Amino acid sequence: MNNATPRETTPGVKCRNEYDPLKQVIVVPPNHMKIKEVINVTQRHYLNENINIEKAMEQHRNFIHTLQSQGAHVIALEAKKQLNEQVFTRDIGFTIGNRFFVSSMKKDIRKHEESVLIDWLTQNNIPYYRFDTPSIEGGDVLVDNSKVWVGQSDRTTPHAIETLDKQLPDHKVTPIFMRKDILHLDCIFNVISEDTALIYSPAMVEDSYNIVKASYKLIEVTEDEQFHLGPNVLPIGNKKLISLPENKRLNEELTQAGFEVIEVPFSEIIKSGGSYRCCTLPLIRKQETE
Repeated sequence: MNNATPRETTPGVKCRNEYDPLKQVIVVPPNHMKIKEVINVTQRHYLNENINIEKAMEQHRNFIHTLQSQGAHVIALEAKKQLNEQVFTRDIGFTIGNRFFVSSMKKDIRKHEESVLIDWLTQNNIPYYRFDTPSIEGGDVLVDNSKVWVGQSDRTTPHAIETLDKQLPDHKVTPIFMRKDILHLDCIFNVISEDTALIYSPAMVEDSYNIVKASYKLIEVTEDEQFHLGPNVLPIGNKKLISLPENKRLNEELTQAGFEVIEVPFSEIIKSGGSYRCCTLPLIRKQETE
């Protein structure tokens, strides 16, 4: 079912926030991952070195094993040879409450990823809303119960944010304004518990920073940690999260703040500009009692 009405719900999907226990998630293995057309700052840095696919696949398999060992059911969509950015499943869709949204990708190189996702949704009888506005990508959308934070970026337009707001009458949708060189909101901001968020504040405009500061205890990441996708951790429930081994200072601060940090190597995949959050599209997050 395309273009569901605002009050319709999607059977089998449920994500109220970014940190409830992860139960079901979509991934795509990096079988054909390669920097072909530079579409972000990180890719430009690694263009000549490029990506060792064998190492990327091994790291991705270990990541999936970690998710499964922590109780998540992992659904792997088929990796298409022509879709070298397909590993970043977060961008092509997002779940808010009991509704599933298919993104509208900005770059032509990624638009066909939408079709792969839609085919899977159709085969599994999962209703969805598809944006027919100029672009909005899942990396710019963070949900925290009644609050939805949306980065206004090169990839997500004001028109699309307005459209999402109309689709979510029971949520407060707040645009977040960032530096123009930032790919997605989740590269500089991530909600990791009901009262705590990671942030790289130099990349967020002051008014937006003050809004999120009023809502969370903020853990600042450094410039180097931001380059290594420090904010792009993946909370998996019960104050556990997956983080890069390279970000030692940040991981220690997270540990001191009461989080259990699971370090999983992902150095090859982050060369293309995304980390754990970017590589996961949650369908179900819920507490054990639900």
